[in-house]
Amino acid sequence: MKNSAMLIEKISFVSWLIIFSLSFILVPNSDRIQSNEGTDQENGWISIWDGETLDGWRASENKDSFSVEDGKIVVDGPRSHLFYEGPVANGGDFLNFEMKAEVYTYPQANSGIFFHTRYQEEGWPQYGYEAQVNATHSDRRKTGSLYAVADVMDDAPHADNEWFEYHIIVDGKDITFKIDGEVVNEFTEPEDREGTIKLSRGTIALQAHDPNSRIYFRNIRVRLLPD
Repeated sequence: MKNSAMLIEKISFVSWLIIFSLSFILVPNSDRIQSNEGTDQENGWISIWDGETLDGWRASENKDSFSVEDGKIVVDGPRSHLFYEGPVANGGDFLNFEMKAEVYTYPQANSGIFFHTRYQEEGWPQYGYEAQVNATHSDRRKTGSLYAVADVMDDAPHADNEWFEYHIIVDGKDITFKIDGEVVNEFTEPEDREGTIKLSRGTIALQAHDPNSRIYFRNIRVRLLPD
């Protein structure tokens, strides 16, 4: 009887161990992608969104296009842009930096992440570059495009209805975009580039493109690089 009890106990423990292991393996990627947050903080990453409010950010024109729900920024409505104005980098005066954000797109959605830009009340931002966000919108320029400058055409590097990590790196004249850790675009700005759609310095802005585009952003953080 004693041996039987011990055998049952061992079987129960092994069963529990298997169930525990499977429960971790089967956790959807959408819920696990945030697991590196602590490591990121130790490596110099700084959160620029508190996860609960839009404090430190300012929306242009159609301000209701941005809201917060269940730990994510919801982008849903007519054209607007949400500009970072928080304490990091003296109110968002970024020069050389890295940015990471987790992004979720609905079908036919279009959005973008602007950088080296500045607040304006109306219209499409006239300063800085746009990192395109688009998996299935009719615009052929897909996620990973440096919009209308160095584009990823037709085939997006991610799917709708799932979270992915957008990683933007600006170092000197070099711009690199990564999606889920994979480089999808690299661009070196020529010294003679003219106009305002170029590198200078400035803040980050999230885009509400149109009333039919629903996008989520969360876990937005930056790491400052040497000037």
